Amino acid sequence: MTKRSLAAVAAVAALGLVAGCGGSDGGTGGGVKDGKVTITMGLYGVMGFKETGLLERYEREHPNVTIKAEIAGDEQTYYTALQTHLAAGSGLKDIQGVEVLRAKEIVDTRADKFADLSKVPGTGHFLPWKQNQVTAADKKVIGLGTDIGPMAVCYRKDMFAKAGLPTDREKVAALWAGDWSKYVDVGRRFKSGYKGDGVAFTDSSSGLFNAMIYGSSQQFYDTKGKLIYQDNPVVTDAWKLASEAGSSGLTAKLRQFQPGWDPGLANSTFATTVCPAWMLAHISEKAGPQNKGKWDVAKAPKGANWGGSFLGVMEQSPVKEEAKKLVAWLTAPEQQAFLFEKLGNFPSSEKALKAPEVADAKSDYFSGAPIGQIFGDAAREIPDKQVLGRKDGTIKDIFSQGLSLIEAQGKSPDAAWKDTEERIKKATG
Repeated sequence: MTKRSLAAVAAVAALGLVAGCGGSDGGTGGGVKDGKVTITMGLYGVMGFKETGLLERYEREHPNVTIKAEIAGDEQTYYTALQTHLAAGSGLKDIQGVEVLRAKEIVDTRADKFADLSKVPGTGHFLPWKQNQVTAADKKVIGLGTDIGPMAVCYRKDMFAKAGLPTDREKVAALWAGDWSKYVDVGRRFKSGYKGDGVAFTDSSSGLFNAMIYGSSQQFYDTKGKLIYQDNPVVTDAWKLASEAGSSGLTAKLRQFQPGWDPGLANSTFATTVCPAWMLAHISEKAGPQNKGKWDVAKAPKGANWGGSFLGVMEQSPVKEEAKKLVAWLTAPEQQAFLFEKLGNFPSSEKALKAPEVADAKSDYFSGAPIGQIFGDAAREIPDKQVLGRKDGTIKDIFSQGLSLIEAQGKSPDAAWKDTEERIKKATG
């Protein structure tokens, strides 16, 4: 789940929108006529380019360019349609958005459909690990990075105080610095110290699991595309610790963005949640104005990333060079900093991370937390090489469902692991 998914509309509406993308012929809808350039874009959710007026600004600065963007609310529906169009070689736009958990599958199976962006001028400003996610073995780059999802821990100061724990964000971060097992230890202290019913230390074990694995170079796959999760200590250790949290009463048994999670925020039923940068807007909306100033943000035990997207240009586009220029402009440091100011989309550009509007940013809702610094530092901690796999998104969801068997149904960690393995084999076989 990413910020773009949070803005999802009904699947039926999304299907209607995406099905019409690009028409039924082999064209993209873009082209040049009478000296006027038309560039088409296929996007999803709230990537921000249209919503903040960036596309209109580009048109004003380039009077000969018209941009036509079609936006699907639901990323899953969008991606299903994109796969169909890529296979058929028709119905594509000049520019297509790609979500990070789809990146490896696209790189491995459809890189030939995308133009190489490795030599586009002025694009050497991205975090190394971001661009590695869309770089093929032959060094072809199929997209330029938009946002990312560096992770921290959002926590309730009032609940920490009631449990006898520190509330200052620096002291809170020191409680679990360098080790996620310390975070679970803090959960035990919270449980024993909190006087009252109906409040858990954290929302879900799956959020903890995701945070632990997404700070490592290798997770479910190795560099050759082989599944390694069964023997990867990064995954097995995360499963063990998340299972421990889920089976010892430390969680509210609420999977993030699933039914019950939003009411949990509104009704204050948990004290912490592992939060990517893009999640802050959702928490502030769902927790409501009555909880402003009660939430704060602390550095996570280790840096990790959850979420993010790319913009790619189609090889068959009749306006390929013009589309490359547009993509480079939309993902430039200045535009990334602008999108962060307007929507909270956290930049994947190293240069943008240093811009004052990002580096010095604070959140009024989250007690004045220096979110630019906290999330920027997390982004810089992530290893330069992150190995993605074709079915990363599917496997992540299966692990989340497996952990919920432990939390909600009382299944043993071993039995839940066995069920999870069986489901992964079916999904990847």
